[in-house]
Amino acid sequence: MNYCRRKDVLVATVCLLIVNNPGSGAEARAERLGIPWLLINHRDFDNRELHDAAIANTLKKENIDLVVLAGWMRIITSELINAFPKGSLLNIHPSLLPAFKGAAAIADALLAGVVKTGCTVHEVVLDVDAGPIMAQAEVLITKADDLESLTAKIHQQEHLILPPIVLAKARHLTQIMDRKVALVNPAPEPIQP
Repeated sequence: MNYCRRKDVLVATVCLLIVNNPGSGAEARAERLGIPWLLINHRDFDNRELHDAAIANTLKKENIDLVVLAGWMRIITSELINAFPKGSLLNIHPSLLPAFKGAAAIADALLAGVVKTGCTVHEVVLDVDAGPIMAQAEVLITKADDLESLTAKIHQQEHLILPPIVLAKARHLTQIMDRKVALVNPAPEPIQP
């Protein structure tokens, strides 16, 4: 994603989708929406660091300012994290962090027998699923829920909470103090006649 000014309004543009699993379905969706996409298959690299370095180099060449990880089920290394200013990588995770970190969060919530779970948008840091929390949404777990139904309920909430956070980050309206996120309300910039 990168930022630009159009008629005195700061906007964000989805510039590139990177997928690491061929045939994931994300490519087809990107094509339908007219978003350029690129496969950087992690299986083509000897280790995570080399894969992340290739991603970072690609994003830098495209002048990407904000990286949003959605459905990215891989641990991110310092090669990618350190390639961007702090706070430039966001992740959407299918649990109410700090509970149920990692790739099996939804299954873990079901196995634990909790009555609610949800999703979290957070900044990416080196520790997995440990960055400052930007937003969360709760999802109640019913006795009828299974992995498929609970996943669908969580995805519905993810689609609601991620876009406003991306927009706030793009407009530089977030500030983190003591690991807590606050939305800031800067005075509007004057529009020149």
